[in-house]
Amino acid sequence: MTTCDQIYDVIVVGAGHAGCEAALAAARMGCRTMLLTINLDAIALMSCNPSIGGLAKGHLVKEIDALGGEMAKNIDATGIQFRILNTKKGPAVRASRAQADKQLYRLRMKRVLEQQENLDLKQGEVTSLCLDAAEVRGVVLRSGISYLSKTVVVTTGTFMRGLIHIGLNNYPGGRAGDQPSVGLSDQLRDLGFQVGRLKTGTPARLDARSIDFTKLETQFGDHPPRPFSFSTERITMPQLPCYIAYTNPRSHDIIRSGLDRSPLYSGIIEGVGPRYCPSIEDKVVRFPDKDRHQTFIEPEGLDTIEVYPSGMSTSLPIDVQIAFYRSIEGLERVEIMRPAYAIEYDYVDPIQLHNSLETKIIHNLFHAGQINGTSGYEEAAGQGLIAGINAARRVKGLEPLVLTRSQAYIGVMIDDLVTLGTKEPYRIFTSRAEYRLLLREDNADLRLRELGYQIGLVSVQDYFQFEKKRLGITAELGRISTTRLQHTDEQVVVLARHGLLDIQKGTTLEQLLKRPEVSYADLAELDCVSRETSEVIREQVEIQIKYKGYIDRQMEQVEQSKKLESTRIPQDLDYTSVKSLTTEVREKLSKNRPDTLGQASRIPGVTPAAISILSIALKSSSWQGTDLQ
Repeated sequence: MTTCDQIYDVIVVGAGHAGCEAALAAARMGCRTMLLTINLDAIALMSCNPSIGGLAKGHLVKEIDALGGEMAKNIDATGIQFRILNTKKGPAVRASRAQADKQLYRLRMKRVLEQQENLDLKQGEVTSLCLDAAEVRGVVLRSGISYLSKTVVVTTGTFMRGLIHIGLNNYPGGRAGDQPSVGLSDQLRDLGFQVGRLKTGTPARLDARSIDFTKLETQFGDHPPRPFSFSTERITMPQLPCYIAYTNPRSHDIIRSGLDRSPLYSGIIEGVGPRYCPSIEDKVVRFPDKDRHQTFIEPEGLDTIEVYPSGMSTSLPIDVQIAFYRSIEGLERVEIMRPAYAIEYDYVDPIQLHNSLETKIIHNLFHAGQINGTSGYEEAAGQGLIAGINAARRVKGLEPLVLTRSQAYIGVMIDDLVTLGTKEPYRIFTSRAEYRLLLREDNADLRLRELGYQIGLVSVQDYFQFEKKRLGITAELGRISTTRLQHTDEQVVVLARHGLLDIQKGTTLEQLLKRPEVSYADLAELDCVSRETSEVIREQVEIQIKYKGYIDRQMEQVEQSKKLESTRIPQDLDYTSVKSLTTEVREKLSKNRPDTLGQASRIPGVTPAAISILSIALKSSSWQGTDLQ
């Protein structure tokens, strides 16, 4: 075996969306970093849907950007359709989504990585970790080369013992066209990690020339397109439409006829699939009363004829795939360029992680992305960013960055994973966040930009622009709270037009904006200063005024929970010695090893009474000064 002379601060294994964010974060924080991947040409490859964002996922992307990550900038530079979802609903559940030019997205991210200081990119398959007792020291490649490092971040995606299924045929693969990673998950299992098996899938890629788009419903993006990144001024990429199509009863009959050759229904696939993104055969079986299922026909790029039928993932045999795709109106003569397939892969139960994403079993080893049981580019990128930050902070001797549930959707996701674990692919939803009115897309920078700047990932220029915006919001909130209607002739005309003549003279603009029928645009008609206010400040002022009561109530709830969230539990605490706890609670706490009382309170079966008992026990002198890490 050959050992490289260079000792790295951080080695990142895998160059998917988690690995890219982890490597960039560590390198930008000044750590000598190496990114290792099986295929350097597949960096940041969109293996499934060529899009970024969506419900709750858009929140993650905005938070990654606010902290100084790259995903939002990358989609802004390569996106070919942008839309804001849920525009008719409240601000807490509005979400951004964008189609990407799949190849441009990959190539731009690769270029960013190649140009990043302190970062080396190398191709190779990691088969095992170098260990010194319970501490990671580096990685070993199949080629026989070993690289030493102070920390390691594992972001293997679907590659660990990956197995691809098309009908009853299957073969090893990390995704179509790439070899799997073999050996690493076996070592992790031998070290005591709980290794499980999950499944995901992807639709076929279709030839756009063989589709009759005149029979489909056209869906255009927003005009003008709104960027993801708080640093992007405007979108310059050409924009393309998507198209909507539907399955029908004949499609469903074809799918049912092939279930005997489906690896999903014949017992060949062992892994658990994603509940919230099921295959088309799953949809047909689980919802037999539905006459049709919707699909969006999405372009994969500006210069390709390949299109992606979202929601149509399957592992059915290729002949069944062809038949059911061709049963859809507009797709009667469609040609499949790449068949759909399912993939099984190993993951490690995230209950064995601290909320810093460091493993509890091996010191200085971090896990991020699908190895933790999550599903989705955005979930992976959010974890990768935090793992990269915390690996760098470990090297620098700093305390880990831990985002709370009231701070970020990233915090909600990580807390869910490390507190509850997962037995199926985890996906983020707005419903998972109890403080979702505080965790909106529009205020991600107000929540996290300062933090990103403090840890060294947000540039001085970006921080200056953020400060300008924050001060502008504060100033405008103050101004409208003291500016009063004078009932000038012009104002009376506007009030009459909007049916607001009941508004009394002397009413402040803030009081007026609190009314549900009044928008900031109406203020602009009544007040010359409001007309000059920028759109980003208008949006924040309107949301903060209209939802102030609800926001204040959630802030009170956050304050009430702070004591639990900040009370640390020693990792070596012997729960059997806390006599007042029930046997069930002791077993759950011993298995989960929560980092804080707040985490312990969210473990199913751990009652409020048990938390009170544990809180009292932690105050006793016997545990004072115990190492909490």
